[in-house]
Amino acid sequence: MVKNSRTYQFPSKPSIVSTAVAVGPLEKESPFHPHFDHVYEDERLGQETNEKGHSQLVEDTCNLAIMKGGFQLPDIDLFLGGDLVNQMTPTNFAARQLATPYMGMFSACATSISSLITASFFLETKQMDRILFGAASQHNAVERQFRYPIEYGAQKPPSGQWTVTGAGYGVLSHNQVGKPFVQSATIGQVVDCECTDPLDMGSAMAPAAFDTIQRHLAQNKGTSYDFVMTGDLGKTGSAILQELIKTSGVSSYLVDQYRDAGAEFYGNNDKFLSGASGAGCSATVYLGPIYAELLAKQYKKILLVATGALLSPLSFQQGESIPCIAHAVELSME
Repeated sequence: MVKNSRTYQFPSKPSIVSTAVAVGPLEKESPFHPHFDHVYEDERLGQETNEKGHSQLVEDTCNLAIMKGGFQLPDIDLFLGGDLVNQMTPTNFAARQLATPYMGMFSACATSISSLITASFFLETKQMDRILFGAASQHNAVERQFRYPIEYGAQKPPSGQWTVTGAGYGVLSHNQVGKPFVQSATIGQVVDCECTDPLDMGSAMAPAAFDTIQRHLAQNKGTSYDFVMTGDLGKTGSAILQELIKTSGVSSYLVDQYRDAGAEFYGNNDKFLSGASGAGCSATVYLGPIYAELLAKQYKKILLVATGALLSPLSFQQGESIPCIAHAVELSME
């Protein structure tokens, strides 16, 4: 492993050998729908509570990712995952059922990438062979925790986003030809711009995304990407990030080669306001359509940046601002 400031190179080329993505009923409206492995018709997956449905979603998707890789549960050395519910109980309970070595991960909506980075570090030690990683969210469970009870019917502003019911998990293993591998990663730092509105997460997270992208590009001079995609800034946050990129002069080509999973997730459907959010947003997009396009060799090198708002219901109620984080992973087929 080679460290360059906050960016790390992975000479062993840890490879994503299989992935699985499952989503809820509304997510079939996504233009990414053809790349989802399973669409559930019931938001709760037949369970009696949203949280139990959330846990079932995690368990089912993890099992599918393992099966698609041709593995069995005993083949998994470590499970790294997380969600947005208090103490990550849905993922914890799913790990109870999977009965594999487990470490919970929390980077809010950046958990999909922080778990991938952590898995890459573990594999680089050559003491593990296969690591299950990813993240998930369930709309009703998350919305009623961070904003209002669903039954309240509160109107959201245009900057509001819709929490995705979805899970994305993958199996990371040692270098395999023909599979996307982690070439480098940049671990972000907390950026707090004193935003306090939980219905405008995009504005809060955009500066953190910019900070991480800026640092990553500074340590990878001369590297170009087919595109750079952030996780769930939505239309509001991605517009702010694009403006930051333009005015900073960090890299002019990024202006035309930048995408955001949250802004694209529900297409141009206005009922989803600024777009999608949730730990399952970047997880389902990165490990679903983006992974499939890498396998098909439509792209050679991309930079995925997941963003997370590190607040809790308690911190919001106490009037705290929203600290944010962003982590970046460079995936390559070269």
